[in-house]
Amino acid sequence: MSFLFATEAQFQRLVDFEGARRHHLEKDRTKKDKRMPLPEAVDRFVQDGDILAETGFSYVRAPLQAYYEIMRQGKKDLVGIGSPMSNCSFFMSTGCMHSIHQSYIGVEMRGNDKSFSRIIKNKKAEILSVWSHGSMAQGFKAAQLGAPFIASRQLLGTDIISNNPYVKVIDNPVGNDNRPVCLIPALFPDVCIIHVQKADRYGNAVIEGPAINDLALSAACRKVIITAEKIVSEQAIRENSAASIPFWYVDAVVEMPYGALPGCCPGHYYWAREWWEELVRIATPDEEKLKQYFKHWIYDSKDQYEFIEKLGGIRFLDEARRQMEAAQLFIDDSLVSFDYEEVKPS
Repeated sequence: MSFLFATEAQFQRLVDFEGARRHHLEKDRTKKDKRMPLPEAVDRFVQDGDILAETGFSYVRAPLQAYYEIMRQGKKDLVGIGSPMSNCSFFMSTGCMHSIHQSYIGVEMRGNDKSFSRIIKNKKAEILSVWSHGSMAQGFKAAQLGAPFIASRQLLGTDIISNNPYVKVIDNPVGNDNRPVCLIPALFPDVCIIHVQKADRYGNAVIEGPAINDLALSAACRKVIITAEKIVSEQAIRENSAASIPFWYVDAVVEMPYGALPGCCPGHYYWAREWWEELVRIATPDEEKLKQYFKHWIYDSKDQYEFIEKLGGIRFLDEARRQMEAAQLFIDDSLVSFDYEEVKPS
């Protein structure tokens, strides 16, 4: 396989089982205060050329404000991976990411992401391998379990295998059927940023709601940054029975209220639907409009608070909170409105 942007080392590091094992064994597991500002965490733990794993579910509990800090710092030559991985398109459009291991990119509720199609067609970025949602998730799970691979029938009957140099097909060595199985290798991205509802200063973190692949990724990735709506005591984490991430996987903890905006964070706020509609339907079809959109919202906003002011400030936050409560608790629709006027091109 030829590499237009990714290096051979980047390509092989994703499945370097022994190298990842050594890294995790050598990782500092002492309990210490890991809190730091977001710019410092991104500067220290997201390096040019890293394989960056997307977390959350597209725009649900995704660390979007941290992703915007990556863009503002001008990180380069990142390689994207994730299941799903809808935000890789925006890293590519801003020059931060040049290669991806693709499972899924899409925003059907708002239309098609024309920027992604344009970038791939113009060869400004490269697809290194193609996966299904399930097969990539199995790769992360294998890494979490410490297994070099998982035998699966996920990809059989598709042409994905022909576009994936990592997956091998063998006859099933167990049982009597001798039917073929896919060997899905353990996947070890370099870094991920996981947004959570609660974390303590050491990195113990609680995800309320679906964890998607984030528990597996916290174990698989060589470096893990936690952004949290709220920093709480260690005891508060211990008393919580929700899915959690232990501190020894975590390198940095950032207190980041509203860190998932303009996406949503279960239990806290609904997503800014108008923002996404304007981005996807109006900005992504035109490269210059997309640059202007990101300049206004990302590069000209130093943090989430300036971003929120542009969304509408406290009025927006109050409405987003009410909408989240209505969506989660099934409050009478007549009490909370989800309507808004269609976004018009400026």
